[in-house]
Amino acid sequence: MSPMHTLLNTLYITTPQAYAHLDNNTVRIEVERETRLRVPLHHLDGLVCFGHVLVSPGLMHRLADEGKSLVLLNEHGRFKARLEGGTSGNVLLRQAQFRQSEQPDSTLTIARTIVAGKLKNSRTVLMRGARETQDNDETTTLTRIADNFSASLRATKVAATVDELRGIEGEAARNYFVGLNLIVKPAMREAFQLDGRTRRPPLDRFNALISFLYALVMNDCRSALEAVGLDPQIGFLHVVRPGRAALALDLQEEFRAILADRLALTLINRGQLKVADFDEREGGAVMLNDQGRRTVLTAWQERKQVEMAHPLLEQKLPLTLLPLIQARIMARALRGEMDGYLPFLAR
Repeated sequence: MSPMHTLLNTLYITTPQAYAHLDNNTVRIEVERETRLRVPLHHLDGLVCFGHVLVSPGLMHRLADEGKSLVLLNEHGRFKARLEGGTSGNVLLRQAQFRQSEQPDSTLTIARTIVAGKLKNSRTVLMRGARETQDNDETTTLTRIADNFSASLRATKVAATVDELRGIEGEAARNYFVGLNLIVKPAMREAFQLDGRTRRPPLDRFNALISFLYALVMNDCRSALEAVGLDPQIGFLHVVRPGRAALALDLQEEFRAILADRLALTLINRGQLKVADFDEREGGAVMLNDQGRRTVLTAWQERKQVEMAHPLLEQKLPLTLLPLIQARIMARALRGEMDGYLPFLAR
């Protein structure tokens, strides 16, 4: 399989030292001066580059001129930068977003729904794992953790500050990752033991995998927010600071479990990812290698074509549309067209 993938009009470039440049109206990818891929520019909505990928200034300018995105991620899949043209979207919507973000009561209300959405979807993953395991003790443990999530959900309703909400979410997340270990099939646990959540860098294969997937979810959420005219930098749950797409991180929360974690568990339990798909670096860092990234990206695009019922729209939609739908719901809520934001809840 090629280390460059054109999937849903996005070109993913994963090969280190690949060179992307413009050849008339075609994007040409070279590796060690050998042409590996040619794609007409008009077929693409954007490029996503992993690690040390070179992009010519001419291609950058052309992408910006045509409103196509260039996203740079590090080799772990962590977001580094995004090239985009002039700001577009509804300025009145962004003004409404800014006003809401400056009102403590509004911020708390939106942050509460974001945390509740994440907890409910995480609980769904745990309960599914409890039903599928063959070990009675593990069923009991997973059910107990899921029940604790119910208590955390009740706590979100009475949280008085956003900091308190973050504390509730953080404690639930620690228990959640303990539960994920029990959803991994016993034969795979030695190779894919999750030793707590580690990110910068990931210190085990499970963490390396979900970090990579979270970066993909994050990119989709940021693109969805920009598509509807919201400012990805101004969030409600995550602290706003320079260079941080706080609202994209907010929107990502409800999708972590259903888009990323469930796919990670599937790839592990079906043996689609192996130890050979990861590299260990000095200092203990673990990362997906080129082959591993290709496997994950292919599975990621296949997963996004799966349809799931949307409780608000009362129809089935491919998962790839969910961030965009939720961004539009967020926009309607901020404009006051509906009574608060409603996160997507998986069934």
